[in-house]
Amino acid sequence: MTSKRILVAPLDWGLGHATRCIPIVRELLVQGCEVWLAAEGKHARLLQLEFPDLPILTLKGYRIRYTHHNHGKWFAWNIVRQIPRIFSTIRYEHEWLQKMQRHYRFDAIISDNRFGLFHPDIPCVFMTHQLQILVPGWMEKLPGPSAWLRQLNYRYIRRFAACWIPDWPGSINLAGKLSHPANLPDHVSYIGPLSRFAALPDMRKKHDVVALISGPEPQRSLLEKLLIAQLKDAPLQALLIRGRPDEPFQEISINSHLTIITHLPTAQLNEVMQSAHAVISRSGYTTIMDLVAMNQKAILIPTPGQTEQEYLAVYHQQQGIFPYCSQSQFHWQQQLPQLSLYPSPATHFPLPMDMYKSRIATFLNSL
Repeated sequence: MTSKRILVAPLDWGLGHATRCIPIVRELLVQGCEVWLAAEGKHARLLQLEFPDLPILTLKGYRIRYTHHNHGKWFAWNIVRQIPRIFSTIRYEHEWLQKMQRHYRFDAIISDNRFGLFHPDIPCVFMTHQLQILVPGWMEKLPGPSAWLRQLNYRYIRRFAACWIPDWPGSINLAGKLSHPANLPDHVSYIGPLSRFAALPDMRKKHDVVALISGPEPQRSLLEKLLIAQLKDAPLQALLIRGRPDEPFQEISINSHLTIITHLPTAQLNEVMQSAHAVISRSGYTTIMDLVAMNQKAILIPTPGQTEQEYLAVYHQQQGIFPYCSQSQFHWQQQLPQLSLYPSPATHFPLPMDMYKSRIATFLNSL
């Protein structure tokens, strides 16, 4: 049987879409596929570090920038202002795929939240955890925005041959109403959570805190500055990982308490995060999947104004899984003691983390 040529392309809103594609790519390789990647900038660099032997095509991202403001109203308005660019990028990536397909002849496409990567002649998979796109609380009072966004989302999703949801089906799940709305597209499959990490139960704890910085600018840098200011004088052994794979590796010891690292590859990051008594991170969905896979306790700080992260932070605190705090209110002295009130994530999720492997096998057999 000839090897199937599969193109995998993640969205560029933060690093999470790229990192959750790593287990997908690994499994495609295990099942004998010829995998190609498409990305740009730090996302391409991250994938290149993980898969140095795989070809990477340059594909322009959506290049969304977040606001400095913390209020959801300003965040929503900032996104609204960028809607013309979003639709322009969707058209661009659709035209890009037509050209690439004529040249490279892919057997299938796996698109992580890139709406334009569908093709009439080959099976294309759309992967997302966000079937229901949330609007800020003040917009929920207006008639229609939520329903309109869901209809628009589904209109694009239905252009793909299949829709994969990286979550468990049923009431025990990680994304709540984001991935489990009342009405689903007909071609949805729940493939289980995706994570590049695995639990290391015997890992020795040598850090009090590991802070993992991620997400779009400028909020990524704002969180980094906040945590450095607090942790540099704290009586804790702390490590801060800046989440910058696009920069040369650098390790800086601020003092005997705090060390800063630009970025770590998967194997090292897996060990470092599990060497911590506590992780401080954003509440992005990929980060939550990773924390559950590692069975790692964490404090979540949602990106200000980002409705998805704010919802996930509240949802997981209400479920008794992870505590959260807003960025403007965060201080380690108040937040770290709260972790003693929360059991390990595995207590809540005694479910398999490798459902996606059988889904991929079924998909490849259909080609």
